[in-house]
Amino acid sequence: MKKKLRSGFTTGACAAAAAKGATLLLLKSGFSCQEVDIPFPEGERFRFALEQCELEDGGNDQPMKARASVIKDAGDDPDVTNGALIAATVSYSPDTSEKITLIGGEGVGTVTKPGLAVSPGLPAINPVPRQMINQAVLEGISESGVDDTLSLIVEISIPAGRELAKKTLNERLGIVDGLSILGTTGIVKPVSAKAWTDTISTSMDVAEANGVVEIVLSTGRTSEKALEKTGRFTPEALIMMGDYLEYALLAAAKHSFKRLHMAGMWAKILKAALRIPQTHVRFGALEIQNAIDCIAHLQPDRDFSYLDNSNTAREIYERLIQKGDQQVIHLVCHLARKYHEDVSGLPVTVYLVHHTGEIITIAE
Repeated sequence: MKKKLRSGFTTGACAAAAAKGATLLLLKSGFSCQEVDIPFPEGERFRFALEQCELEDGGNDQPMKARASVIKDAGDDPDVTNGALIAATVSYSPDTSEKITLIGGEGVGTVTKPGLAVSPGLPAINPVPRQMINQAVLEGISESGVDDTLSLIVEISIPAGRELAKKTLNERLGIVDGLSILGTTGIVKPVSAKAWTDTISTSMDVAEANGVVEIVLSTGRTSEKALEKTGRFTPEALIMMGDYLEYALLAAAKHSFKRLHMAGMWAKILKAALRIPQTHVRFGALEIQNAIDCIAHLQPDRDFSYLDNSNTAREIYERLIQKGDQQVIHLVCHLARKYHEDVSGLPVTVYLVHHTGEIITIAE
């Protein structure tokens, strides 16, 4: 029996829980600082264990501060922030015009490019996490029983954020010096397709906002690097679509781009030629006989029996190379280009990339 994957919590949910814990520690006498529960956007409530709860006496007329943190549990999702410490420091604010002033601390990135949900110059704390943090802090104020006219400064930090950010696409999106505080529901679903598609859409928004008119959609990092090495494209133009081919093509059509550059290795290009919209093997398995029939249809007067009994797309490719049929490979790329153009409604250039990272052929 297949094991059900376990869900977890977003960075935003963890930040909200830490913020409520720090608020209660600062304001409520006798708060045990073991756990808190917070509301989620869809109406549920969840409890979080707290770590590193401590009060800090400002001294020298500096305000008292309270710090609490949560260790992120992303469930069974392969999230780079799983196990990371998400902390909040809460202090009194002399500015009473704002009930809560939310700032980014160590390891929380700063937005530097337009096109994201947060304006350039602000900490990369997305709207829903910001809302969750504010609501959790307001609950903390209410539960403490103190004068609710006070104003607080809430600083969110991720001590390991700078290092962890190197494993993400943040820098390409214009988020520097740390991670984003993300999440739309508070819940992380394992291996979420939505996480991929959201990243594709956000990357396109950033590209468009930065004046990019021709984008590169790649199936993987090797393919992307092949086009990156040409020096023709800015970092904002490079968008990793992974296996979400049809989604990326339709998303591109909603933007103002003038041309798409599609980079992929043989198996992915062959699937596109076969009009398979989702190229992961779980959803778009390549039927070898269908692939051989597709190739034979490109040149019906030819005998392609030498492809019979091929076991994989790679074996088909190797047999084509051994036979000297580079032209057929090029025709497959053109067939893939036709599919890309039919879905996106945009002109497309297809680049077939070898596993060594070299561009083998271009169809435009």
